[in-house]
Amino acid sequence: MEQANTISLWDKSATEATISSPLHGDIDTDVAIVGGGFTGLSTALHLAQKDISCHVFEAKKIGFGGSGRNVGLVNAGLWLPPQDIRKQLGDQYGSEFVRILGDAPSYVMSLVDQYQIECESTRTGTIHAAHSPAGFKDLARRAEEWHRLGAPVDLLDRDRAAEKIGSTAFYGGLHDTRAGTINPMGYVRGLARAALSEGAKLSTEVKITKLNKVGDKWTLSTENGQTITANSVILGTNAYSDDLWPNLNKTFTQIHYFQLATTPLGDAAKAILPERQGLWDTGKIMFSVRRDAFGRIVIGSMGRIVGGQKGLSVFWAKRNIKRLFPQLGTVDIEKAWYGQIAMTPDHLPRIYRLVEGLYTPIGYNGRGITPGTIFGKAMAELLAGGKEDELPLPITDLATVGSAPVMSRLYEAAFIAHQVYKSL
Repeated sequence: MEQANTISLWDKSATEATISSPLHGDIDTDVAIVGGGFTGLSTALHLAQKDISCHVFEAKKIGFGGSGRNVGLVNAGLWLPPQDIRKQLGDQYGSEFVRILGDAPSYVMSLVDQYQIECESTRTGTIHAAHSPAGFKDLARRAEEWHRLGAPVDLLDRDRAAEKIGSTAFYGGLHDTRAGTINPMGYVRGLARAALSEGAKLSTEVKITKLNKVGDKWTLSTENGQTITANSVILGTNAYSDDLWPNLNKTFTQIHYFQLATTPLGDAAKAILPERQGLWDTGKIMFSVRRDAFGRIVIGSMGRIVGGQKGLSVFWAKRNIKRLFPQLGTVDIEKAWYGQIAMTPDHLPRIYRLVEGLYTPIGYNGRGITPGTIFGKAMAELLAGGKEDELPLPITDLATVGSAPVMSRLYEAAFIAHQVYKSL
């Protein structure tokens, strides 16, 4: 198993060039954006399109956080069924939010096309696979509501699911043709390139250590002593939020998601997800699998990587690939990695106005690509003169999750136990 310094397979295989740009001296900008992931770079791109000066500050490198470690499924909607979203948010916001996220994959792909982003994009949908008969009932309920809304989803019985997936292990599936897959690091690097082409500014290896408002201006301090002055600030840090703003990193429960990629398998893998849909299942401890553009099988689940080349996670991956796709025999693992997810109590994202002129969308619950892109666009529209009640979600007050630290540890223990169980 490769032990290079790349943070994920996507970091290694992306053909979009990485962008590095140091910060020299103090600067003044209309909008300062903290975080060089999907949210921050989408905000920058859409602000720059409106000729609003903006500058992105990334503490590490572009895509270092969840964006570059993502599974790469460009899904429509959230984990929650659409009817549950509407019930929680009410008819006005709920119906519109379901519509916006239903259309979100198309918008992501429009940016891929407009800026010729190299990200191995596929547009053949995703498959939500039933891990049990009860899981299939849940998918049928989702399908009924999506059909009522006119969405192009197809409920697959067990035989049709096996044909689409290349495995008989599932009880059926929900094929959403609006969705697709990407190399997420390629996409986030492409957003950075696109934002720069429109006139945005970007600095990497710049850690913001302090936010302070003086009058109607924000002052941001870096660990190297530089000062940034801005009219407004967007925090695009999501699950990688630190203590820059008090209690922001306590508004969600942090969990982890790990992935392992095989070496390229060539013709042997062509019957597995032959149309290259990405797949995730209905299990409470979610599982995912996809095939990349080079014939690797990428498999993942909740938790961290445990052990090295002969450790638990590698054994888990090999065991489950053999269970799902016995025709492959024993495979070699090329890369293993994990990232962080910000889980909210109701599994819905938030948009916080922390104080006047300081906003953050947060709590994507493992769905970073489409919400991050759409919320970044919404932040740009707001700062360009839009109204808060035109945002995809209502502004809410910051609310901490008191049980988050304990729950994170409990989840971690459960995920390790699940790796052990699924390795037997």
